[in-house]
Amino acid sequence: MAASSRSRPLPKLSPSHLVPLDLSTSWCCTPHGLGGHAPSASSSHPSSPARATAAVAEPMDPPPAGSSSSASYATPPPPSYAAPSYPSSYTKFNSALNAGLLNPMSPPPHPLDKTRSSPTLFDMMANEQDYHPRSAAGVHSIPAPPPPHHQLQPARSMDRQVLLQDRIADLIGSCSPGNQFNDADSSDVRLTLSSKDGLSVTLCVHRHILVAHSRFFAAKLSDRWSKQQRTLPHIVEISDCDDVEVYAETLRLMYCKDLRRRLMREDVNKVLGILKVSAAIVFDAGVLSCLEYLEAAPWAEDDDEKVAALLTQLHLENSGAGEVLKRVSLELAPSAVVEEAEVGGSCSGGGNAGGGEEVLLRLLQVVLEGKDEKARREMKGLVSKMLRENSTSRGGAIGGDLRKESLYSACNGCLSLLRDQFVSAAGGDHSEVSQIARQADNLHWMLDILVERQIAEEFLRTWATQTELAEMHRKVPAIHRYEVSRVTARLFVGVGKGQILVSKEARCQLLSTWLEPFYEDFGWMRRACKGLDRHLIEDGLANTILTLPLATQQEILLAWFNRFLNSGEDCPNIQRGFEVWWRRAFWKRNSEPEQPPRLRITAICENS
Repeated sequence: MAASSRSRPLPKLSPSHLVPLDLSTSWCCTPHGLGGHAPSASSSHPSSPARATAAVAEPMDPPPAGSSSSASYATPPPPSYAAPSYPSSYTKFNSALNAGLLNPMSPPPHPLDKTRSSPTLFDMMANEQDYHPRSAAGVHSIPAPPPPHHQLQPARSMDRQVLLQDRIADLIGSCSPGNQFNDADSSDVRLTLSSKDGLSVTLCVHRHILVAHSRFFAAKLSDRWSKQQRTLPHIVEISDCDDVEVYAETLRLMYCKDLRRRLMREDVNKVLGILKVSAAIVFDAGVLSCLEYLEAAPWAEDDDEKVAALLTQLHLENSGAGEVLKRVSLELAPSAVVEEAEVGGSCSGGGNAGGGEEVLLRLLQVVLEGKDEKARREMKGLVSKMLRENSTSRGGAIGGDLRKESLYSACNGCLSLLRDQFVSAAGGDHSEVSQIARQADNLHWMLDILVERQIAEEFLRTWATQTELAEMHRKVPAIHRYEVSRVTARLFVGVGKGQILVSKEARCQLLSTWLEPFYEDFGWMRRACKGLDRHLIEDGLANTILTLPLATQQEILLAWFNRFLNSGEDCPNIQRGFEVWWRRAFWKRNSEPEQPPRLRITAICENS
């Protein structure tokens, strides 16, 4: 037969041969989330093209009387007349249609032109899809045109309903043996949970379990109400649930003997949902178990606000929520507040230091006195970040920010120790000369904090008056003292960038006291300080000089010109500032000044 069909051309399919497909005879899909069963493969896919052809040729005859229900799915006997031959592509299309794999409204594929006894290579390449039929998976991968929006909504609701039922089935399946939760045989209440978006699930529960654990159900399912119900099981519905799955999980906990052990499998977000439902139905054991979990379990930082907001909303202070809130809020006893206020006052030179300020000041002091240099560098970055976040982003939300007096108290302590070490080193005692670099580094770090907070003016004025320290500078070896000049360089950068605004007298005094020691240590700083931005410091020094009167600029820059020619790389290059001074002092003065435009005021009088 295959040879005969290959030797003669197949008849073309005319419109008169087409018979409407009765879609009511196709198999149906039952949702199998809770007890549903998917159709078997034998009922969903035709076993041969002949069966599919017969389904299209004529409607199926009714089964004979007395036949079983399973006989209705059997293939009817073939008709007496010879069925017309259809192209193989249409047969495959019809098979896929009966199997539910294609849209019934899709047109059949175009039949192949098989008039040739054997196809050529070109025909095989052009119609490759017909020589290699697609599988069911391949048909599914073809993107169908999207249905209208109003048709998508019911489909999505059905999908969500099926997923919800699957999750509830998993929830029920995870119960321990002997657990009667959702046991239809022994239950006397059929409880339907409905969400605001239309999702619902029905559970088989027991009235005595609900009444014993929940004061809400004890009031709703009282003995009087139970006697009024004439049939079993009692039908109860709870609508507008926020989360049906969490509600069902909470009901299942009523059947558990060890609630804490059960909650250990959940995460913080799930426990918060169970806590909310337990508080709503007054499930006291569930509330206590959730609070015990939240008090002991670790959280992520992102969960802090969720926990605090929910506990504040539910008002569960009498149930132990205060112990949980202590993890996210600092509550001090009155005696502790008085004690810390006294300690804070002694550290900052008076004032009412709060608990947050005391903690920050203590951290600051520990970093200043640290011994390990690597750890000090890491902790300086951490404390600087904390101070920055507390003063700007969070507005001192931890209970108080470091005041200006507290910061300057720490700076004065470091400056006093630096002065003592300079005196010892200048007198020939080099036993603790390494402390000079330590205190200079502390001052540099504190100056960064003050500049960031825009309160560094007093530091500049204090540093500019350290004439005794500057005079002892030459008596200390350069390898130990160059860190001090980094403090001076930071002040130059602050003034040059406009970060520190002080009077002309303070700027002149700063250069008069520390410019010469800065010149002497510049070569050491350039070679020993890793990551030193030489150009930033040179621009800062040049801009600081240019803020002074021209006569003072000329005196300082001419002295620099002579020093640079004799020191080279060991002297800062402020040539740009030198050129600006020259143009200001001589070039523009000798040129013809431009006449500013005259302002003419014309009075207009109106005649009355």
